[in-house]
Amino acid sequence: MGAVLALLTTGRPQVVPAAAAAPAAPVAPVAAPVAAGPPPAPVVTPAQLSRCPAAASACVDLAARTAWLQRDGKVTVGPVPMLPGAETFVRPPGPTSSATPTGSFHVQRKDADAVSSEFGEPMNHAVYFAPGGIAFHEGSLTTSSNGCIHLSAADATTFFDRLRIGDGVTVF
Repeated sequence: MGAVLALLTTGRPQVVPAAAAAPAAPVAPVAAPVAAGPPPAPVVTPAQLSRCPAAASACVDLAARTAWLQRDGKVTVGPVPMLPGAETFVRPPGPTSSATPTGSFHVQRKDADAVSSEFGEPMNHAVYFAPGGIAFHEGSLTTSSNGCIHLSAADATTFFDRLRIGDGVTVF
């Protein structure tokens, strides 16, 4: 901060700080920050709904990497992110492939504390729906499974709690 030499009515020079000598410039009002809310929730598109029969309780869109639950064709949960088997879209599903099978299935059984008999890996909140032990279960959303549908811990719990034995599952 500088100083200004001012001549007062007394006739004697006096040093006055610059801030006191110059009138302050008006300060523009500052707008309060606008809180950015959460991003809009993802929605199931009409095209996706058309590929999953209203009778299905769970739907999986492999290309979009999403899954949702529904009752009578109305979405009740989701869509939520999911990760299918590693070879999905690369090789057909089968005993030597880790591709997630497509088609219409039914929930066969549920096991909250499942462990893969083939790989020795935990499959928490497993909901088995396709031959070969294919299930929805808690798993990494960055590392693919060996054919199962990986869901976040919270989403796997929701699918486990809401799906019943015999409920329809459609994977496309």
